[in-house]
Amino acid sequence: MKDYIEERTLEIAKYILNEGATVRQAAGVFGVSKSTVHKDVTERLPKINPLIASMVKEILDTNKAERHIRGGEATKRKYIATNE
Repeated sequence: MKDYIEERTLEIAKYILNEGATVRQAAGVFGVSKSTVHKDVTERLPKINPLIASMVKEILDTNKAERHIRGGEATKRKYIATNE
């Protein structure tokens, strides 16, 4: 694995851990696609640092479990703003 990919993977992992960020948020901050972030944290990170990978996986699992709630709230805000 190239050094810059390994560095990016670790930086993304640190960001997700510190911010509790979603894959989409991390992709925006680092200027890469969601697919790249997902591949970094699910395939590359366990090879680089399994401990950090398990911690990131917990956060991503939580985000995935809550995404329907965030989506509903966003829709609610959209319709409230439209009707005002």
